Amino acid sequence: MKDESLADLLGGRRGAVDATLPPVAFVAGWLVTGPSVWGGVIAALVVGLAVAGWRLRRGDRPRAVLVGLLAVCLAAMIAVRTGRAADFFLVQLVSNAASALVWTVSIVLRWPLLGVVVGTVLGQRTRWRRDAALVRAYSRASWVWVLQYAVRLAVFLPLYAADQVVALGVARAALTWPLVAACLAVSWWVLRRTLPEDHPGIRHPVTDPEPAMSTAD
Repeated sequence: MKDESLADLLGGRRGAVDATLPPVAFVAGWLVTGPSVWGGVIAALVVGLAVAGWRLRRGDRPRAVLVGLLAVCLAAMIAVRTGRAADFFLVQLVSNAASALVWTVSIVLRWPLLGVVVGTVLGQRTRWRRDAALVRAYSRASWVWVLQYAVRLAVFLPLYAADQVVALGVARAALTWPLVAACLAVSWWVLRRTLPEDHPGIRHPVTDPEPAMSTAD
């Protein structure tokens, strides 16, 4: 297999780092102004807009930038609506729970999302699904991504229930890029270990006549 990694193919470091800035700004603004939900929201929106402008300037896709900014706006709106600072992190909780569910369902349906994403990046469309060994490897590696979301939920939920705003901000920063980096590295290791030694690699699916029907064992 070519000596590359999922981090090389998928990137994500810049986006993961950028995603931590508005929540950190929210906590800082919340602390400095009272604590005040409005202070936190204003700080988060200002930083969110600055991050969006910076991402556009460096050439990120406008759609991805808009999605990130809308997530910050939605989190801010929820916190203002409820008046509870911890609710700024509610979007993060829901998105991680939904992601864990979607990734699990994709594995069960033998359409592991890791394969869908990598196949799209490599321009393979669904050709990778005709390689039984590759489907099996993507399925096993996708469980690492499910675990990533489960770890976040295990940390965020008790903090959210206890209304620990500062701890939520720290956890959000600690479990974004570091956890994404670990997930990319471990899932790539699982993928390589699962594929047979004579397999040409993810860039070269060994296509079978019929769609792969392997299980996510």
